[in-house]
Amino acid sequence: MSVTETGATIWLTGLPSAGKTTIAYELAGRLRTEGHKVEVLDGDEIRKFLSAGLGFSREDRHTNVARIGFVAELLAANGVKVLVPVIAPFADSREAVRKRHAAESTTYLEVHVATPVEVCSVRDVKGLYAKQAAGEISGLTGVDDPYEAPESPDLRIESHQQTVQESAAALHALLTERGLA
Repeated sequence: MSVTETGATIWLTGLPSAGKTTIAYELAGRLRTEGHKVEVLDGDEIRKFLSAGLGFSREDRHTNVARIGFVAELLAANGVKVLVPVIAPFADSREAVRKRHAAESTTYLEVHVATPVEVCSVRDVKGLYAKQAAGEISGLTGVDDPYEAPESPDLRIESHQQTVQESAAALHALLTERGLA
């Protein structure tokens, strides 16, 4: 018989190429090794499957975040640690997800992967900054579309000043402090 586990949603917000997904998968591996049930709700995968057809208008971004928040809360309410590396550029969208979790008495933690745009544009994992600079795309969060950084996140990670392992360890320490790891 398995031990009942406390679930939680851990939302990693930040600019494109900030390191959100890399940190989430690093932490997921560590948590799984410790025996936790873990899911990573990758923003790119969600857009492909759950939010196909949505664009990048403010309304569509809000809908995408709400959908992800709904799924995350369902999983977390059932004992899963849900890591959500999703930009979620607007504070009101993130706050709506937080309120949904609070209404269901489900733990929600907000982590700001606070990597400067200059560093993100050099990393440019998906080539988005290069495409934006070449005029091939517009609406890039943090460049020509707004990003509202969290004012008081549960944790702020300066991923450009530490390794992925150090970033994941800082997040693991927060979970341990909150009785979740």
